[in-house]
Amino acid sequence: MEWEKTWDDPLSEYLGHFEELIGDVRTGVTLREIVSGIIGAGSLVCQRIANSSAVLGAAKDGAQRVIRFATGESTKRSEVDAEHLTQKLAERGVGHLAAGESEEVWLILDASDLRKHYAREMESLMKVRDLNGDLVPGYRTLNVLGITPGRRAILYHRLFSSREEEFLSESLEIQQALQSTSQALALLKERSAVTWIMDRGLDDVAVWRTIWEQEEHMVCRVKHTERIVEVLDEKEAWQVANIEQSRGNLQWLADAKTMMRVRLGRQQRAKSQWVTVKLRACPIRLTYQSNVRRKGPGETCQQELWLVEVQLEKSSMQPWLLVTDWPVTNAEMALRIFQMYRQRWAVEDAFKFTKECLGWEDVQLLNLQGVRTMVALAWVAAGFLYEMGVTLDWPEVRLLARLGGWVERKDRKPGRIVLTRGLRRLLEAMTTQTFLDAYTAEHGALPPRITALLSRPTIEGL
Repeated sequence: MEWEKTWDDPLSEYLGHFEELIGDVRTGVTLREIVSGIIGAGSLVCQRIANSSAVLGAAKDGAQRVIRFATGESTKRSEVDAEHLTQKLAERGVGHLAAGESEEVWLILDASDLRKHYAREMESLMKVRDLNGDLVPGYRTLNVLGITPGRRAILYHRLFSSREEEFLSESLEIQQALQSTSQALALLKERSAVTWIMDRGLDDVAVWRTIWEQEEHMVCRVKHTERIVEVLDEKEAWQVANIEQSRGNLQWLADAKTMMRVRLGRQQRAKSQWVTVKLRACPIRLTYQSNVRRKGPGETCQQELWLVEVQLEKSSMQPWLLVTDWPVTNAEMALRIFQMYRQRWAVEDAFKFTKECLGWEDVQLLNLQGVRTMVALAWVAAGFLYEMGVTLDWPEVRLLARLGGWVERKDRKPGRIVLTRGLRRLLEAMTTQTFLDAYTAEHGALPPRITALLSRPTIEGL
């Protein structure tokens, strides 16, 4: 089968959204080749990216072109830095979510560390935690993943360091993420309810305050059980208590079964298995100052909330405590909040996908601007792969899954790691063919042993 010019190249169509940032043809070609090279190499090492690109691999200075692009040396007539790339990525993501016509959008806000264990000379390295909890050199990132039924999109990304001269505080970085994402979703919010789903690190009244000011909702796992709230007593009057004491008011609402990686009973190791969770809830009320972490006067505000407890049966894990401003008065509502928080784990899948499949921790540039741009380009590549994996109804997606080693089964759909592996094989085949064609054009034919190797039996000949 030969390529037909009337067909649309999905990667070219996707990158067409970034055309406004391109100031010249060479930059546009380099952007495309870097994104495809990141997918093909599964790495942010510049030499590997160049080797996985037919265009950059054929150039004598392919790796240097990647470096000059990332550091801004060759893009002075363009706006392809991290800030502009992620802004366009968010616009594309909002359009992708809006096409689904959902009445709800769930936003997963989370921080992820980019760890550079052995780095010493990279600009503005700070201390971050590795998987063992030890301090290592690296950077912090804030990311927002938008979710609607059957769709995911990257709506915000920023890499920062506490050692930058212009750095003020991580709380201000979080506020910027909240506000920027809300502004990007302005039109979508006219028809869809927005809920932020957050883990323990964002158990912060300043975060919740901003969400409520934006007329959005929240589900957050509790970290500060000593936080003072109010609970209803037997006479339905509000009484002061902390969150830990409020657990005495919890009422059972539902049981649910879910698949989790967990250790139950006397099991020696955690494994993926079905577990039963018990869901209990009660109303609470929070009083707070509107000017928390802000300069100037504020006012006293009250917000009615619900405390939801998730207890895993036959597990030694401590119950999860969730706080939400959505009412939780029956089993259906309790299950909905549990499902929302389970979706927060999708961000872990997104980070694993980006780190492992696109190798964002491989980045080796000394310049912080270059590091930011390369990691942003990895998210651009991830955004394309998210869109490619929308549905198995697409024959293209089924083929990529088979190339990635997926065996078709009704109860097991291919994940993005499998799809990326398949796309990588396809890109490698394209790059290989380009090099073979160039060699044949220069020398008239391939070396005999290579020709013999390529003349292996086809399926029909087996």
